[in-house]
Amino acid sequence: MHLYDLPIIAVLIGLALYTILGGADFGAGIWQLVSLLTPASSAEGRGRSRAIREHAHHAIGPVWEANHVWLIFVLTVTWTAYPAAFGALASTLAVPLLFAGVGIIFRGTAYALRSGTAQRRELRIIDGLFSAASFLTPFALGTMVGAIASGRVPKGNAAGNLISSWLNPTSLLAGALAVVLSAYLAAVYLAADADRHDETELAGAFRRRALVTAVIAGAIALAGLPVLHADAHRLYVGLLEGPGLVGVGISLLAGVTTLGLVLARRYGQARISAALAVVGMIVGWALAQQPRLLPDLTVAQAAAPTTTLIAVLIAIGMGIVILFPSLGLLFGLFLRGGFDDQPLAVILAVPTDGGRTRSATVSVRVAIAGLLGGLGFLTFANPPWAHTIGVISLGVCALATLAAVNPTELADLEGASITESPSPPGA
Repeated sequence: MHLYDLPIIAVLIGLALYTILGGADFGAGIWQLVSLLTPASSAEGRGRSRAIREHAHHAIGPVWEANHVWLIFVLTVTWTAYPAAFGALASTLAVPLLFAGVGIIFRGTAYALRSGTAQRRELRIIDGLFSAASFLTPFALGTMVGAIASGRVPKGNAAGNLISSWLNPTSLLAGALAVVLSAYLAAVYLAADADRHDETELAGAFRRRALVTAVIAGAIALAGLPVLHADAHRLYVGLLEGPGLVGVGISLLAGVTTLGLVLARRYGQARISAALAVVGMIVGWALAQQPRLLPDLTVAQAAAPTTTLIAVLIAIGMGIVILFPSLGLLFGLFLRGGFDDQPLAVILAVPTDGGRTRSATVSVRVAIAGLLGGLGFLTFANPPWAHTIGVISLGVCALATLAAVNPTELADLEGASITESPSPPGA
């Protein structure tokens, strides 16, 4: 092993952590989307659907922002340690990268604006935006992985096709698999959280979803073998006949174990094995891909100078000392219920139609308009005056968001909801 191999190992670890943590967050949004799109003919069905959405929303609350640390880590280390590869990836795959970034921004904005909704209709719109962004982001990131795996990102600045590089059989397969795996991880994690809250019905609902998505993920993986054979033959050989077979075996064994644990309702252990199954897939891909990063670029050729690599590794070491204990404390508190300072029935309560003022409704709409304007002018326009308008639009978005999510009013609402202790949905 050489010095230039160490940063790529760190990148793969960060990618695995982002997949199993951030992916589960995206999956929670996907289940919200499924719940929104599933018609309910009775009041009981609508209450159950709302409970599923609210449980998914609450479960990711303490950790969703922290999970994006790993995406930033992956991008930063790749950019610094392998600049030639990063330049080729960021330019050729600019379109899916933009989609992923927009999805992350919209998702975070919708999550923040949710507290400022005044009516159930607005709540459904915000949830719909959050859920759609949760679907878009893993799909876009998955297509990027497929583009790399199928060798459609050549060395050089924008040397690959901006469309066919990520819209091809392998990329579409990887995008679909990323979405299903996110939903699968979320279902397992949410079943465990519901079980911890003694919400038997919710735990059962997500248990069924975990089993269904596990079968769908396996079916997509099997159906994808002929696709890889025809469209990414080198990867196919590396996965089934080369070193990548190790990762495939780990993923298969962990996936079967997860199915057994979910069937036995041992959700805590299922969390671990489900994460291991996804990690096995990433390990298999990495081993099958080595030593290439891109078709004409190996890890050694893409690496920055030795002094830069040493600086990157020192920074990673210092970050580990700070980051790992902090995240360990955060997730420890979360898994032990340290953030559960009020009953789930109270958390599941949603605003009534008259719960907020009209000014808050206007602020939400202004914030969304400002965000769209900022993204549009900064992304699709080149003149300096357009960029100025874009920056101003984002500033308006920030101010309107602060006005919509009024901390004092929200504190009063929270105190009132705890005092009143409303009944759970569907009761």
